[in-house]
Amino acid sequence: MLDIRQQRFVIIADGQFGPLTSKTANSCIRYFPDRIVAVLDRRHAGKTVQQVLGFGGAIPVLGDFERAISRGATAVLIGIAPTGGRLPADWRGWLEGAIRHRLEIWSGLHTFIGDDPGLASLARTAGVRIFDVRKPPTDLPVADGRAAEVDAYVILTVGTDCNVGKMTAQLELRDALVRRGHRTRFVATGQTGIFIEGWGIAVDAVVADFIAGAAERLVLEGAKDADIVLVEGQGSLIHPGYSGVTLGLLHGTVPDAMILCHQSRRDWIGDYHGREPWVRIPPLAEMVALYERAAAPVRPSRVIGIALNTFGMSETEARDAAHEASEATGLPATDPVRFGSDLLADAVLRHALAAR
Repeated sequence: MLDIRQQRFVIIADGQFGPLTSKTANSCIRYFPDRIVAVLDRRHAGKTVQQVLGFGGAIPVLGDFERAISRGATAVLIGIAPTGGRLPADWRGWLEGAIRHRLEIWSGLHTFIGDDPGLASLARTAGVRIFDVRKPPTDLPVADGRAAEVDAYVILTVGTDCNVGKMTAQLELRDALVRRGHRTRFVATGQTGIFIEGWGIAVDAVVADFIAGAAERLVLEGAKDADIVLVEGQGSLIHPGYSGVTLGLLHGTVPDAMILCHQSRRDWIGDYHGREPWVRIPPLAEMVALYERAAAPVRPSRVIGIALNTFGMSETEARDAAHEASEATGLPATDPVRFGSDLLADAVLRHALAAR
């Protein structure tokens, strides 16, 4: 179990810090800004996080590593996930310097820092802990539908694409339900959610046969002390690269319901590998039907709400987008960051009550 309350972080997001290019950094800034002393990014050095992202306040963006860690840092957090999750070669010096200063290393890369002979040896000598949160457990089962047997009401966020707000929607919904007095648990399935919540399994690092089993284990754990379990979704069924993990989560969690997440104005699956976008995102009503059909053979599940990401839109445009999404699907739709999660919380409670 990780505990962010004991740390003061420098986040490394060099060269990629921005609203759409540093998901891990941005989410950590949104959910525990008081624990972050600086962001390292030479491109935006001299600015504040607020100036770069539009939120986050006066946290400085610095271009000098020594200056960044001198602000009272106790840990370095790698705040971007490059394609393939590999460690950029020019970051090794920064990590070596952090370890020599006895700072912990928190990483969500597919390249496990603790498996690097040089960095691991240096950390052992310095007595420094390295947390590779993407490293999965070694004893995962093959799923057998046990997640359907829990008493808790299980909701999975699903998406039209990657990086549309599936984790954020669940965290905002969790907070809304907790404020109403409901025992609710957020289940992290990616590195960023694990940083925020302190536990979980990064399912995109799990061998394919065991993705659904990892999802099942997470639901069983989350349901131990909750009446509502909110599972963080990953990828999209229509993403040509990441659909496998999406289907594994869908069949492993066997959710009672789903919430569809979409970034307004995104018409194509994003360009992640230097190619022009080539997979068009279907209308939301078609995406709803696609997810419900995919779930049905294992366990019937309905999409009960739409969570929008209206980044870059005016408030009027965002409200219009939510109205259009609701009209197109017949479901409640909102941007949970911009307008709150009450509509989604109402839908969850209505469907959970009807299921009992």
